[in-house]
Amino acid sequence: MAIIKLSATERRRISVFLTCLVLAVCAWLVVAFSSTYSYTTKKIIRYKNVPLKRSFHSLQSDTIEAVVTGTGWQMLFARVKEKSAPITVDLQSLDQRPYVTLSSQLQSINAEMPRNNPIKSFNPDTLYFDFSNRSIRRIPVKLLSDINYQKQFSQSDNIIIQPSYVTVSGPSGEIDAMRAWPTDSLKAKDVDETINAAINLKPPAEGNITVYPKIVQIKVPVNEFTEKTIQIPVKIINNTYYYNIKVVPQRIKVTFTTSLDRYADIDPDLFEAQADLDYWKKYGYSTLPVKIIRVPDFCKIVRIEPRNIDFIVKK
Repeated sequence: MAIIKLSATERRRISVFLTCLVLAVCAWLVVAFSSTYSYTTKKIIRYKNVPLKRSFHSLQSDTIEAVVTGTGWQMLFARVKEKSAPITVDLQSLDQRPYVTLSSQLQSINAEMPRNNPIKSFNPDTLYFDFSNRSIRRIPVKLLSDINYQKQFSQSDNIIIQPSYVTVSGPSGEIDAMRAWPTDSLKAKDVDETINAAINLKPPAEGNITVYPKIVQIKVPVNEFTEKTIQIPVKIINNTYYYNIKVVPQRIKVTFTTSLDRYADIDPDLFEAQADLDYWKKYGYSTLPVKIIRVPDFCKIVRIEPRNIDFIVKK
C-alpha cells in the first residue's frame, strides 16, 4: 500500500481543518442543547388535601406522563433520571366529584417546578378515584427482625416497642382485615448488648391508607446466658382410678440456660414436669416418659435426666 507523504504546509492545513471542524461541531451542540424543546417525561404523583371523610383508591398508576418545555440539556438529564421530580396534586375537589382534572391545576403545579422547565400538559389529564367508607383503628406494631447474637448471648426479656400501637385509617374493608402493622427489618450481627433503635414502619402500599406515627422506638434486652441445673418433682397425670403410684426417681434433674441477671431468681417452683399414666394403661409402657410443661420465659432446656422414670403401682 502506497504511503502518502504530505508536506509541512499540507499537514498544517489538515490540522487547521480538523480543529475548525471540531470547534464547529461543539458550537452546534452548544446551540442545539441550549434551544428550547417540548419533550415527554414521567412524573411521580403526590397528593395533598386528602378527603378526611372519604377513603379513596386511585384507578391509575402513581406515575404519569408530562409534556415539559425545557432546554436540550434538561431533556437529556430527564432521560437519564426518569421520575426525578414528583408533582403534587390537590384532591380537594374529590369532595364533590370522583375525578381530578390536572389541566385545571397546571398553574399551581408549575409554581413548584423550575421556571425554565414548566409542564405544558399531562397524559392522561384526568385522574379517576374509587371511594369507600373510611375506618380508623389502633393495631399493634409487629417487629420484623434478623438478629444474630454472639456466643452465649441472646434475648433475655420481652421486646419493648414504643408506641406499641399505631393508628391506621383507610377503606373499611382493608382496615378491618388488618391484625398488625410491620416495621422495617431490624438487622444486627454479633450482638452482645441491649439494642435500642428507632425503626421506621413499613409505608402503606396504597395511597388511601395512612399510618401514624411512622417511627417507633425498639428495645431488645440482651444478656449473657449460662447453664443452671435444678431438681423438680414429677407429677403423675391421668390416674383416673386413684392408684397409689410410686415413681423412681421422684425428682428429675433439669439443665437449662438462663441470663445472668435472672440466674439467682430461677427456682424449681417455676418449672412443672409430668408423666402420663395412660402410657402404661393403654400402651403397656414399663417406664413413663417425662415432659416439661412449664418453663420460665427465656429459659431453654438443655437436657433432662432421666427422660424416663420407673414406677410402681399399688392397687
